[in-house]
Amino acid sequence: MDRQFIIIVCVGLYMAACIGVGLWAMRRTKNAGDFFMAGRHLGAFVTAMAIFSSTLSGFGFVGGPGLVYRMGMSSVWMVVCVTMGYALSFFLLAKRLRLFAEVLQPISLPDVVATRYQSQTTRLLISLAILCGVMGYLAAQIKAMATVLQQILQKSQGTDISLEMCVAVSCAVLVFYCVTGGIIASVYTDLFQGVIMIFAAILVFITAATAVQGGFTGMSQTIMQDDPEAMGPWGTLGMMGCLSWYFLFVLGGSGQPHIITKMMMNRRVQDAKLILPISLAGYCLSALLWISIGLAMRALVLQGLHPELESADAAAPQFLQTYAHPILAGVVFAGLFAAIMSTADGFLNVGAAAIVHDIPQAIRGRSLVRELLWARIGTIVLAIGASLFAIYSPFGLVALLGKYGWGIFASAVVPVVAIGFNWKRATATAANVSIIASLAINFAILGLGKFDFVLPFGIDGSALALLVSLTLFFSVSLLTKPRKMDPVVEAVMDI
Repeated sequence: MDRQFIIIVCVGLYMAACIGVGLWAMRRTKNAGDFFMAGRHLGAFVTAMAIFSSTLSGFGFVGGPGLVYRMGMSSVWMVVCVTMGYALSFFLLAKRLRLFAEVLQPISLPDVVATRYQSQTTRLLISLAILCGVMGYLAAQIKAMATVLQQILQKSQGTDISLEMCVAVSCAVLVFYCVTGGIIASVYTDLFQGVIMIFAAILVFITAATAVQGGFTGMSQTIMQDDPEAMGPWGTLGMMGCLSWYFLFVLGGSGQPHIITKMMMNRRVQDAKLILPISLAGYCLSALLWISIGLAMRALVLQGLHPELESADAAAPQFLQTYAHPILAGVVFAGLFAAIMSTADGFLNVGAAAIVHDIPQAIRGRSLVRELLWARIGTIVLAIGASLFAIYSPFGLVALLGKYGWGIFASAVVPVVAIGFNWKRATATAANVSIIASLAINFAILGLGKFDFVLPFGIDGSALALLVSLTLFFSVSLLTKPRKMDPVVEAVMDI
């Protein structure tokens, strides 16, 4: 049987399953609380799968191998740092956010932020920051899905298919899935995807090791002969660039709303003790796919056994279609689409909450009437906007789109949430200043990038924005007087 046919059948079955999950979840989505927070009744295993799957997604499965292919060992720093970021995020926020969810009954992260700081201005600014980050990260998911779809269709049809067409198809499927099911569809797809990808990543790792003569030793030797720097501890990014990624991805994990919001969805507060080790184990095993495919494809191209890639993002799709067993490739592609769909749903969810709930609350003092209907409309608008950004953004690689979104979230949310929810002296003025500064720096560096401006020594712009926003947050908090804290919030922070 033709391997492309097997792959397409696997992907087709997954797409049909997505429609089924969306329709099933729609029956369980009765109100805005269900749409945005899954009713706060998820078990520990489901929550753990949802958290680690949301981190990996198209960013890791498409962008990760692409970065390894292009930059060598630099990309491995992301993998190592994110695992450390998990532990820090749970230490700072898991118990506290779940307690806030229990006593405040929020339907979004800005709900809790507004109550903590007693400020609707802070709610508005954090909502705008979340929207900005959502556009980058969601665009990464859509572009990853379109890239994989393009590679599959071109291989099977033998004709060129435009990325724009694949983005349109991906967006249409994503909108149906997200509008019908909300966050409930996302977390249960995460469960399916997470289990599949853990086992599939191990098999892909073994496949990659046997695809190149000499295994990973042979890969390393081949790449070192071409570019010794790529296989060094810092890769082609350099020491300062990798260390800035270390800072951004370790501390920045505590500022990812699509991840930390899920900490408010589990059934019991004490579930965090189980969720962290399951999430860490799942992520570490699945990340084997990230590293192994990138190294294998670069070695195969250098050895003349595979044609030069037109784009580094094609590393994972082309490896799976050419070197993996067709059933394994089909399962991985299906799991990849599951990862992308569920993660994109998470981003659309927090973005739609900002549009229909938090921004109206901050401006009008109340959310929109018929909030569930407007949440679905807002989801459609966000998906279309992110699709356009995926096509026309200045970032070429999927991973760089994802890094932009991660950086926006980290620099704007970490001081206000990760620090502010643990430090009573933090003030609303400091929160507002740090959010504005983080957005200004990120957008300034993005704009200057069009003129080929780069920071010295390879320092990442988002890491600089995070450092500045943290400095301002602490400084302004010490210079301003905090408002009287809500007694319930104060009681939770004392625990």
